[in-house]
Amino acid sequence: MSDYDAAQAALTARGPGRMVPDLERITTLLGLLGDPQLAYPTVHVTGTNGKGSIVRMVGALCSAAGLSAGTYTSPDLQSVRERLSLAGRPIGTARFAALHEEVDALAQLVDERGPDQVTYFEMLTAMALAWFADVPVDVGVIEVGMGGRWDATNLVRGDVAVLAEIDVDHPQLGGTPVEVASEKVGIVKPGSIVVNAEQASEVQALVERAVTDNDGSLQQLGRDLEVVDRRVAVGGQLVTLRVGERVVDDILLPLHGAHQARNAVLALGAFAALTGASFDVMEDDVVRHGLGAVQVPGRLEVVQRDPTVVLDGAHNPHGARAVVAALTEAFEFRDLILVVGILDDKDVTGILRELRDAVSHVIVTTSPSPRAAPLERITAAAEEVWKDRGVPIDAIADLDAALAVAEGLAAVGDGVLVAGSLITVGAARDRYLPLADDEGGDDVVFAPDDEDELDEDDLAEATELLSDEAAFSSALDTLLDDVDLDADPYEPDDVSDGDHDADDEGVDDR
Repeated sequence: MSDYDAAQAALTARGPGRMVPDLERITTLLGLLGDPQLAYPTVHVTGTNGKGSIVRMVGALCSAAGLSAGTYTSPDLQSVRERLSLAGRPIGTARFAALHEEVDALAQLVDERGPDQVTYFEMLTAMALAWFADVPVDVGVIEVGMGGRWDATNLVRGDVAVLAEIDVDHPQLGGTPVEVASEKVGIVKPGSIVVNAEQASEVQALVERAVTDNDGSLQQLGRDLEVVDRRVAVGGQLVTLRVGERVVDDILLPLHGAHQARNAVLALGAFAALTGASFDVMEDDVVRHGLGAVQVPGRLEVVQRDPTVVLDGAHNPHGARAVVAALTEAFEFRDLILVVGILDDKDVTGILRELRDAVSHVIVTTSPSPRAAPLERITAAAEEVWKDRGVPIDAIADLDAALAVAEGLAAVGDGVLVAGSLITVGAARDRYLPLADDEGGDDVVFAPDDEDELDEDDLAEATELLSDEAAFSSALDTLLDDVDLDADPYEPDDVSDGDHDADDEGVDDR
């Protein structure tokens, strides 16, 4: 067994999806690691749908601006390494294994204190935050696992907090949008800049109260941020976005749907809040290049042509509704064949009802997850939803077999939509776009400016210094004399009132 396989096995032994609603273990673990999460500014993203897209967009904007951005997302589609990414590249297998070994040694000390062991999601979160500090990154862009207040990610600085659209999804968070929002606004830290989507009135009031209580500032979609214009284009859409008084046009966003345009302006608002005055003098092309390079796997992603196969997680009614709107706008399918596999804790009927008028054939399958909804449950719900439409419904437990049947049914001009769960989508992506053995990298290379390069004399002096232990110690003492070791350059906010681990879409789809 390779070191990477051993790390995966050890992680899995911690129980993916296991939740313990407090921050005690992650606080202790990060403390043992030296609180790496405080070493860099962070953009912290929550919401019901769109979190992963916004994280990737902010990361891409940072890269276009020359900033090193570490992104942490969940769940993964094909490899756990996807969750930890630097400049859009997942962490490599060797670094992942070494990182796990470093963090797990300390996690075992936390485990011994009991009564609960460090969870799967807490381990991954600690690994990501430690890796970003070690690189080091200029900024961390962090997706909440589930909720916010008690999520393991909620120990980050949270200089900028993004609240995407909030609706009902996980039953653990409550049965109404307000109950869900009361958990998600927990990521708002004292003094943070909050970038907020358009919300239901009761949710909006909750967000504004959280901002006021924390002496923060609010950047509101529809007031401070706006999608000025959007037009369907080949491979995506051409958008014009406004942040404050600044308008950037001719942005080719390689993603489909009005919801992704809204996500893009939220991401741009977060990026502007993060970079401050630098954003005001930044060239428009930085924004165009950044958003133009965004890749969001498994979100209205075309993975095959002839027939066209589109993947989208669509794991709640809100997400399914957005998928239908985007498909109607961006594709001209004659007939659409749906392959759907859903998890058992989801609103199966609600998801299918949103897809009702868009599809002409339904193939029910089983998501490859221990938490998959039984085939019989989804089939019964599908028969009820489509009983008056005369839509054929087939039940095929094996996903590969279901996909093969769907492709065989698709004639010229037809499409296949795979939806219902990110686990289902990830397994389908394995069929169409399998990952390479190590699709990522362990080496981070920084290209210094010419004036920062060592010439031969500098190199000789440095070599001599390193070889002379007394001279090196003297130089180190001189350096430390100039450092106030008692100062805290980050002045972290008190987050002792937050706690929870949850593997959101990891609990959602993992």
